[in-house]
Amino acid sequence: MSTESLLYATTHEWLRLEEDGESGTVGISAFAVKQLTDLVYIELPEVGKPVTAGESFGEIESVKAVSDLY
Repeated sequence: MSTESLLYATTHEWLRLEEDGESGTVGISAFAVKQLTDLVYIELPEVGKPVTAGESFGEIESVKAVSDLY
C-alpha cells in the first residue's frame, strides 16, 4: 500500500478512501504503533457503519495506554 494515498489525522490515524469515495480503510501510523508498543485490544465499529471526522469511532489499548480512535 502506498502511503501517498493515505489521509492522516493529527492523532496518527489514517484513512484510505475507496474509489467510490463513500467507504475506506482506517489504520494507525507506524509512529503510533511504535509508541504504543504491544497492542492488546482494538474496538472498531461494525463494517459499513458511518463515522464522522473528529468524532471517536473506536478505541485502541496497549500495555501502556488506552486511546480513542478519531
